[in-house]
Amino acid sequence: NCLEYARKKAGLFAYLSTSRVYSISSLRAIQLDETPQRFEMAARQILPGISERGIDESFPTNTARSLYGATKLASELLIQEYVDSYGIKAIVNRCGVIAGPGQFGKTDQGVVSLWVANHYFGLPLNYKGFGGKGKQVRDVLHPLDLVALLSKQIEKPRHWNGEPFNIGGGRLISVSLLELTGLCRDIVGRSIAIDSTENTERMDVPLYLTDDSKAQRCFDWRPQRDIETIVSEIAAWVRSNEGALRPIFAPETM
Repeated sequence: NCLEYARKKAGLFAYLSTSRVYSISSLRAIQLDETPQRFEMAARQILPGISERGIDESFPTNTARSLYGATKLASELLIQEYVDSYGIKAIVNRCGVIAGPGQFGKTDQGVVSLWVANHYFGLPLNYKGFGGKGKQVRDVLHPLDLVALLSKQIEKPRHWNGEPFNIGGGRLISVSLLELTGLCRDIVGRSIAIDSTENTERMDVPLYLTDDSKAQRCFDWRPQRDIETIVSEIAAWVRSNEGALRPIFAPETM
């Protein structure tokens, strides 16, 4: 429906896709080094589309991703067909973890907000999978940095040819669950119980870092807000709206 609207109105079509379009088996095959606080990418990799900067747009998408990732990749393919068949102007942004104030969190979406809120309300959390140590890593992007990118993209319609761009915080704005726990403890001012589950679910991956070099090169864009800023803003939002958020994040404490 959205593509048909764009075709009829001859507008620009920006699609927010996801890093989940990349194959789980390939993400699990990334060579890793284990440090005291996190997993890191090893210097030598055997897969295409990965470097010390992270994962770029040529990383494999040809095997199972998750049902969610499959729907996103299917949408990308439809967009490419509309670009080719009808000449609409479209762009695909494959986003990593987006996190900031105003976002509700649960275990499978909005993990940064969940971590902050549970620290604030004194609720337990769980390091799940990969030995239960909390060393799995994601890069994080503030919504306002994404908005800044979209504004820059609108100014350069020549790049709106349906091609994908990996968008995220990259290595510099990344965090492991273990590191996130320390940040929340320091910023919120409370320690909580952290359980441990060693077994790893089939769709979990130990590390995802975005190589957004292509977006930086094409749009002269870089994310500006670091992980400490993101966590601090979420904590301030929860604190300022405690009464409204407690029934959502922590109904058992009421």
